[in-house]
Amino acid sequence: MAKNIAEKAASGGDVVKQVEIKHLQTMKNASGNNVTVVDWTETKSVDDAISEAEAKLVNAEALVVELKADIVAYKAIKG
Repeated sequence: MAKNIAEKAASGGDVVKQVEIKHLQTMKNASGNNVTVVDWTETKSVDDAISEAEAKLVNAEALVVELKADIVAYKAIKG
């Protein structure tokens, strides 16, 4: 799923930087053309966004290691 990430304008005395994340989805319109629509939007502190992205990256890297091991096992069986 695609995302559009932008800095959220500070309101009042807000000192914590915020990000606005628009989760996008591509669909076909009535004419059959691809259009991008906003599926949902969220706002969070930039520090929270960074922490969540880093945690997702760790999980993704672990999954890659697991998948590489699976491929080695499959190729060993294949011969």
